Amino acid sequence: MAAQSLAERWTVIDGVRVFYRESPGPPGAAPMMHLHGFGLSGRYLLPTAERLAGEFRTLVPDLPGFGRSGRPREPLDVPELAHAAAAFLDDRGVEQVTLVGNSMGCAVICEFAHLYPERLDRAVLVAPAGGLHNQPLRRAVQQLARDGIREPFGLIPVAVPDYLRFGVPSTVRMFRALTRYPALDRLLALDIPTLVVVGSADPLMPAPPRIKEVAGQTDSHVILVVIHGAAHAINFSHPGELANVTRLFMSNRPIRDDPDSPGDARAYEIHRGVHAPPVADA
Repeated sequence: MAAQSLAERWTVIDGVRVFYRESPGPPGAAPMMHLHGFGLSGRYLLPTAERLAGEFRTLVPDLPGFGRSGRPREPLDVPELAHAAAAFLDDRGVEQVTLVGNSMGCAVICEFAHLYPERLDRAVLVAPAGGLHNQPLRRAVQQLARDGIREPFGLIPVAVPDYLRFGVPSTVRMFRALTRYPALDRLLALDIPTLVVVGSADPLMPAPPRIKEVAGQTDSHVILVVIHGAAHAINFSHPGELANVTRLFMSNRPIRDDPDSPGDARAYEIHRGVHAPPVADA
C-alpha cells in the first residue's frame, strides 16, 4: 500500500508544547500511535507510520522532553512518559489504541499497559531494548556504536540532531530510569495480543534463539517475529517488512514475508504464544 504523508501539528499537554504528526486514515479507522526510542523523536518512525497511515488513524508524537516538543520542569521517567502518552491520547480524543514502539518506546508501551490496561487494544514492540543486556551504560554505548554502522546512512541526519538536542545529562538520567524499569516482567505480564519484532543484526538485543527461549517461559499472548538482516532502528531501515508484519498481525493473518519489499531482508515467525489470536486463514 502506498505511503501517505502525515500532517505536522502542535498541542499542549500538562503545560508542555508537544509536537506530533497525524493522519486521519479512512472513516472509522482504528487509532494507532507510534512511540519513539531513547533520545530520538518520532521522525525516524515515519517510514513505517506512513505505510500504515492509509489503514489506521495514525499519531506520531514527540514525547515531552524529546525531539521538537518542549521540556517539562523535571525529566520524565518511564511511568511518567506512559502518563504523558495517555494525556496526549486524551487530548486527541482517543479512548483505545494500538501502540507501536521502538526501543525505549516499548518500555513506555509496557508501562501504559500496566497503568491503563483498558485503553490498549494491541501492542507492537519493535526491538524492545532496555534490559540487563544493555547494562551498564558503557556497554550500551558500545552496542549503540556497533548498531550505528549497521543502520542505513540516511538515519544519520535524522538521529544526530535529535541526540544533540536531547543532550548528555538527559541521556544519563534516562538510561538510569530505564535500568530501574522492570521491562521483562512487564512484557511477560501483557495480556493483550502482542507482536514482538526483532532484527537478526541488532547488537542491542540478545540473539533471536535466546529471545524465543524467554518468550516460551510463559503462556503469553506474544507472537515473535525476526526480520533477517535488520539492526535496531527497524521502523526506519525496514519499513516495508515491518508494516507488512504489523498489517498481518492486526488482521490475525499468518505472519509471512512480503516478497515485494525491496532488499534481501525477510521476515519470519519463530514463536506464537498459546494465547495469541488464532490465525484467520491457513
